[in-house]
Amino acid sequence: MDRNELERIAASERARRKPTRVLCCTGTGCRASGADAVHHAFIQAVKSAGLEDTTEVVGVGCMGLCSRGPLVGLEPRGILFDRVEPLHAAQIPGEIANPEPGNGNGRLHRVDTNHPFFTRQNKIVRALAGRIDPERIEEYIAEGGYLALDSALSQSPQEVVAAITRSGLRGRGGAGYPTGLKWATVAKMPPGEKYVVCNGDEGDPGAFMDRAVMEDLPYQVLEGMTIAAHAVGARHGYIYVRAEYPLAVERLRKAVARATQVGLLGHKILGSSLDFSVEVRIGAGAFVCGEETALIASIAGNRGTPRPRPPYPAEVGLDGRPTLINNVETLATIPAILRHGPEWFAAIGTEKSKGTKIFSLTGKIQNAGLVEVAMGTSLRTVVEEMGGGVLNGRVKAVQTGGPSGGCIPASLLDTPIDYESLAALGSIMGSGGMIVLDESDRMPEVARFFMGFCADESCGKCVPCRVGTVQLYRLLTAITEGRATRADLERMIQLCHLVRDTSLCGLGQSAPNPVLTTLRYFLPEYEALLRREEFARPQRSSVIPLTVV
Repeated sequence: MDRNELERIAASERARRKPTRVLCCTGTGCRASGADAVHHAFIQAVKSAGLEDTTEVVGVGCMGLCSRGPLVGLEPRGILFDRVEPLHAAQIPGEIANPEPGNGNGRLHRVDTNHPFFTRQNKIVRALAGRIDPERIEEYIAEGGYLALDSALSQSPQEVVAAITRSGLRGRGGAGYPTGLKWATVAKMPPGEKYVVCNGDEGDPGAFMDRAVMEDLPYQVLEGMTIAAHAVGARHGYIYVRAEYPLAVERLRKAVARATQVGLLGHKILGSSLDFSVEVRIGAGAFVCGEETALIASIAGNRGTPRPRPPYPAEVGLDGRPTLINNVETLATIPAILRHGPEWFAAIGTEKSKGTKIFSLTGKIQNAGLVEVAMGTSLRTVVEEMGGGVLNGRVKAVQTGGPSGGCIPASLLDTPIDYESLAALGSIMGSGGMIVLDESDRMPEVARFFMGFCADESCGKCVPCRVGTVQLYRLLTAITEGRATRADLERMIQLCHLVRDTSLCGLGQSAPNPVLTTLRYFLPEYEALLRREEFARPQRSSVIPLTVV
């Protein structure tokens, strides 16, 4: 396999395509609503109508508007239908022939693709999602796939690392660590065995960005991993995926096998000296395994528990060797950076937060699904314009960053989405979960839910997290049940700071964030739940912090 072969495959695939393409979403979200039956019905309808010479029905990845699935697209006309059922398949020949809208009276319903949900997106990572068959490498190559790898292999590893550094890309897994700096650290380690690990252990409640990228764009993830392997000097890689993502596991395994078969994994990739193989490893669903050192322990076959750092995995990782660990979205961004140039990527976003970010927009929202927007886009734009606001009433808060994040009140929706701005509010960007809450939600109960999650998911290795999260959950339970006193409230705040400051890993360190932010912005809701007699006697000054530090 060389560049000439890539171009031959791309040309052959483009010539094979038929003028009309009926795109049926086969992602997990739409499958849950019956997309497999819809896909089969449309194949039969096209066949029965004798349109097979000019029309093909293609199973594609997630189209984004998950709350309205199953979704079906009609290309090249750019039409999108929502809430499609198998019985609608009989209408597709007429839709192909008739460009006029046919909404109503039981007909296929067309989505307004001029809605901000679509027009405000800036798709870099998800540019091909919902447009190609995730299981056919030929379709990915026909859209420019693996040209970035070919370009990278014509450069020295140092030049590739420098390009990623200039792009300003930061890790999309939550911490926002500069990707180029992490690559440079692994690359400068002494010669010998090194590893590249793709962290697909997405565990935040309400988050499904990485799942969709793995399902929709498995070859893009593999291309990013292979570029990383060239840059840091690795010969073997792992994709760590939780077992709750069976479709992602299936498609990744097929992609690894197919890429190896055609010579885009394995020995002397694209005629270069690079040897790189990839193995898919399945996690048992422990939230703590999203932490780098716990993930490494799990890959090695041990119990997934974190260890103190330093040394960091970039220096001492899997098998004691330097290990590059990047999030799914981070690696899937790499091909676009090398194809279009680091300066192009750096021109998108803000001064310190470059490029785009994918969010799973869920909760009490009209348009739930996946959105990819430029860094610096305001929360209001995403929630009210793209998401269409809440189903009933008004937005009360937005919870970002999962159990590690915080609850941001509606009064602060004009905050730009970037690492520093969200941190200043006591929250984080995290991997991209964004849960919208309305006025019916009670913030102490929200905090209790997330604390219960953290207590259940604690690995138990360190006392502050193992014991502290349970005690915090019990205090929150007492508050929500009206059994707590002001002294309990103050004790809870002090315990939040202790757990945050003394836990071993990010799970415990960030577990108090939902509690602290709801106290910061919704303190009256907590006070209203305290036992009534507490307000009958003088109170000592509260220790409730005005800011979360």
